[in-house]
Amino acid sequence: MSAKDRGLDHIDLAILRALQGNGRLTNVELARRVNLSPTPCLERTRRLEREGYIAGYAALLDRTKLGAAMTVFVEVELDRTTPDVFDRFKEAVTARPEVLECHLIAGGFDYLVKVALSDMDAYRDFLGGVLVSMPGVKATHTYVVMEEVKATTEVPLPDAPG
Repeated sequence: MSAKDRGLDHIDLAILRALQGNGRLTNVELARRVNLSPTPCLERTRRLEREGYIAGYAALLDRTKLGAAMTVFVEVELDRTTPDVFDRFKEAVTARPEVLECHLIAGGFDYLVKVALSDMDAYRDFLGGVLVSMPGVKATHTYVVMEEVKATTEVPLPDAPG
């Protein structure tokens, strides 16, 4: 589906691009960047929020400074793939603050979990004391990140409708 099919024009896309890069832009600065006056810019931004194109705003924190520099990906295989096991696992994993992301995966395992921790000792505690005791967990495979090559929160946006 193209941007035009979604009801987005080149100004909407410019607003989304600018806010993805810096969600703290003032409306006046945003309006300047997208070549609008402030009132119509604010109206468009509010419409994009209302329609769900802008889901929210957040600060990006430095995990190293906050003691959570180690990133680990864990493949999780469940003992059964039934709705109740999925639901119980999802409830348990979403309650854990060290879990940054959890994705249900099609393929050789059930979930891919991204975890941020201070060090390997903290990961061993998390794995042995938390993750393997979550409902339905049959097996795990761990991948420790040695270097983060690319990380972004920016969604690729289409070119403006022509």
